[in-house]
Formats: sequence, C-alpha cells, structure tokens
Amino acid sequence: MGLRYPRTSIERTEEGTVIDGRSYDAIVIGGGHNGLVTAAYLGRAGRKVLVLERRHILGGATVTEEVFPGFKFTVCSYVCSLLRPEIIRDLDLPSHGYQIIPVESTFSPLPDGRYLYRGGDSEENRREISKFSKRDAEMYPRFGQLMVKVARLVGPQLAMTPPDLDSMSPGNLRKLLGLRGHFLGADEETLATFARLMTMSSADYLDEWFETDVLKGTMSASGIIGTFLGPRSPGTAYVLIHHYMGEVDGAFRAWGFVRGGMGMVSESIAAAARSYGVETRTGAEVRRILTRDGRATGVELANGERIPSRVVASSADPKRTFLGMVERSDLPQDFVRGIEAYRTEGSSAKVNLAVKEPPNFTALPGAGEHLRGAVSISPSVDYIEKAYDDAKHGDFSKRPYLDVMVPSMLDPSMAPPGKHIMSIFVQYAPFHLRRGDWDDRREELGDTVVDTLAEYAPNLPKAILHRQVVTPLDLDREFGLTGGNIFQGELWPHQLFFMRPVPGWAQYRSPIKGLYICGSGAHPGGGVMGAPGANAAREIQKDMAVRRV
Repeated sequence: MGLRYPRTSIERTEEGTVIDGRSYDAIVIGGGHNGLVTAAYLGRAGRKVLVLERRHILGGATVTEEVFPGFKFTVCSYVCSLLRPEIIRDLDLPSHGYQIIPVESTFSPLPDGRYLYRGGDSEENRREISKFSKRDAEMYPRFGQLMVKVARLVGPQLAMTPPDLDSMSPGNLRKLLGLRGHFLGADEETLATFARLMTMSSADYLDEWFETDVLKGTMSASGIIGTFLGPRSPGTAYVLIHHYMGEVDGAFRAWGFVRGGMGMVSESIAAAARSYGVETRTGAEVRRILTRDGRATGVELANGERIPSRVVASSADPKRTFLGMVERSDLPQDFVRGIEAYRTEGSSAKVNLAVKEPPNFTALPGAGEHLRGAVSISPSVDYIEKAYDDAKHGDFSKRPYLDVMVPSMLDPSMAPPGKHIMSIFVQYAPFHLRRGDWDDRREELGDTVVDTLAEYAPNLPKAILHRQVVTPLDLDREFGLTGGNIFQGELWPHQLFFMRPVPGWAQYRSPIKGLYICGSGAHPGGGVMGAPGANAAREIQKDMAVRRV
C-alpha cells in the first residue's frame, strides 16, 4: 500500500494563498488518456492519487463533446487502434464502458470518378487493386505480412522503459542485452526492413513495392499524419510503421471507432481509476510545480491553492512542463537547451461537420459500406507532397490531405435521427502562418476543406448544418498541445526511444527528484496509446518501493 499522509487543516501562507491540507502520494497534471492511465495504475497499486485537469472535462484531446445540440463530436482524436491491449485488460476497460467497433475499410475516391476500396476481405482487396495493377494486387498481401512482422518486432518496445546509454548499472545492462537479443532473434528480412524504415521516406519505400498512384498516396499518408514532413521526406517511413503497430482484438493494423466517441476511452479509464480510489478534479489549472531542495513537493493552482504531494507526474508536453511550470534555475542548462530544441510545431487541423445527409461520392454513390470506414482524399504521393509544399512556405494546403469518417454511420447515437456527423482530419495546417493568424483565417481553412471534399462529394456544401474548425492554435490554446502538435512532439528518429524527449532523460524521470512525465512527449510517443502513462506509472512505483522519492 502507498504511504499515507495525515489530513491537516487548511492554513494560510504569508502570501495569503490557501494550502489544501490533504496530501497525496501522487498528483497527475492533466486528465488526458495518458495521465488517467498513470493515475489508474498508481491507484490500483494502492496509492493516494489526485488528477488535475485544466478544462471542464476529462480526456484532453481524447474527448466527446456535444458541440451543437444533438451532435456529439470526437473533437480532436477520432479513431482508436494504438491503445495497448494490456491496458485494456489490466484496467478492465470494457466493464467501464469501453466498446470498440472495428473500422475495416479505406475508400479512396479519385477526381476522374474512379476509386480504390480496401477492406477486411483479402480477395476483395485483390480485385480492387487489380483494377489499377495486377502486380500491385499480388504484392499487397506480401507487403502487409512484412509490415506486421516489423510491427511485432517493434511492438514489445512500446511497453518498455528505454535504456539509459550513459548508465552501467546491472539493471540497465540487462535491459540493453535483452534488447540486443530481441532484435538478433528476428529474421534478416525483418531486421533489414526495420533499419530502412527508420531512415527512408514513406514514398521511396512504397515505390519499391507498388506502382499505383492512389494506392501509394493513401498508404504514404500514414507516414505523414501529425508530422511536419512530406511523404518524400526521410524519416516518414517510421511514422508509417508506427501506425501499423495498432491492434484491435490482436489484429495488427486494425482500427476501430469507440461507441460513444473517443471520449469513452478517457471516461472508461477515469472510471477504472475512480474504482481504485483516484480523485479527479476539472477546472483545476496548475500554475507551477512546487519544489524544495531539488525535489518536487506538490503543485500550485492558478487560483493560488497549493496541494502537497510525494510525487508529481505531468502528462502535459515536455515544453509546457519544464519551460512553463518549473523554474529554469531548478534544471541543468543542457537539459533546458534540449527541451527548447525539442520539435513540437504542429501540422494538422480538424474540421467537424453536422450534416442533414451523408456525403454522396460521385465515384461510389449512396450510403454504402464505404461510409462505415475511412475516406481518404489522397489521390497520389504528388498530391500530398504539393500539400506539404504549401505548408513549408507558411500556409495551409490549398488542396489538403483529408482523412474523413462518418462516425454516426457506425454509432447513430452521435447525431439526431436521420442526421450525421463528419470528422475530417486535415493536413497540412502549420502552426505559424506566413500571412495573417489562425483566428482570422479559421473559416478560410474550413472553406478550403469543404471545397476540396465537394470535388468528390458535390452534395456536401448544401448538406452542412453546423461546422467546427479546430486549428493548430486551438490545439495549443484549448487543449494544451504546444505548437498544436498532436503527438506532443515530432516522431522523428532523433526524438524517439532513448532520445525522447531528450537524450539521458527518456526514463520518465526528470532532473527534479519526484517529478515525472507521463504524456506522449515521452516514449513511445503519440496516438491514443496509453503506453507512456503505463510505463511512467511502473517507474514511479519502482522509485516509491525503494523510497527514492
């Protein structure tokens, strides 16, 4: 059981601020899914835990909100795949409302009226791809098998704490030897593929396999989601495999929609945490992390309230945590420089639509099965690369890559009877604009997205009842994602594994004793994964067990 602190009366400091007399084993800053996972695991271990969330609702960027009457939107994140199966099991999330509906298809319409449809039926996929290339149809299953092998090679590393390359401790050396043994146990093709994926562009790698523009375009999009790089930029092949590591019921590269929207991911984790005695508070913004003699001692809220704690775990991104909540003088200069250099500029936006009818695509009319999966506006690699060119020069894409879903086709409770919601992920939308600002150009972006999609589904503009445009500035300002980066930092090779967020500090600890990070800015990175939160909880438990904190 965790160390229990006595309850004391509320007192006033000389400055007049109120100190909450209750003290905790751990305070978790941020009620996003990773912070809630950390809290749930610590609560499950018997620790006294408090979660503090700045917004009015738990979930961070993984929320469902009724933005317009009767229409419930998954405002930011919109599909589930990467959530670790061990977290689902350990916290028994299905008993707390977590229910996933498989999303098995991708529909890619083309401007000339053709389309590519890929689903869960391998024979159907062969026929569909054969419309464009018989060679690609034969190569496609072989590609998928190899990607699954690489995902299985990399997958176990998601749940491990990265080794510290500067440490010669026995535990660290065992970890390094285990890692070496794990990779040496893989076959030569899988190892070679992994090495190449870490350095190549997604487009170059796919060029080696396929010749069909729309197939390569749609597949390369998995390498640029949330990343300020184009499909021809080195390093994007890793992001592609990052998305292959998602599982639904043990199937790699499987995606799903959570019944009730993505907010049910956070709500189910929060319910599990509360069942272990974890306390949660919303509308509780942390102004700073309190320290004394190089040790975290609690937090101070924006209203002046101070809450003491043995440990503080921040699920906010590294820049917000170490450059905004901690005095820089409490941190080593090289650490501060590393955090300042950590890349967090976002490249994504979101447009949510309430519509009176679903989109009717010229290439495949009607509300068929193709609307129960993803719709990808990605006609070719060149199309996405041109969209990136606009962003490189400081503007949002004139014709963006769009990843579209109609969640109400899967879960009618998300919209009033007969009506629908549409979730549109948009890339590219750089945080820094060369001309104007996001508050002035928000609706211009919304118009661009609708106009682009209307080229494929002409009924869309007149079907729209309401529109919400979520810009990178909104992601920063409202959801606390510095620079609007949906992964709390780029998934580039130099910001992964034992270098995330900075070399020497990839074990969830920080130079301040008792202060940890547990969000996507830590290994293994972004997505609705939960692994950073679970891994951080494990390290906190280790330190508490030997009274290092």
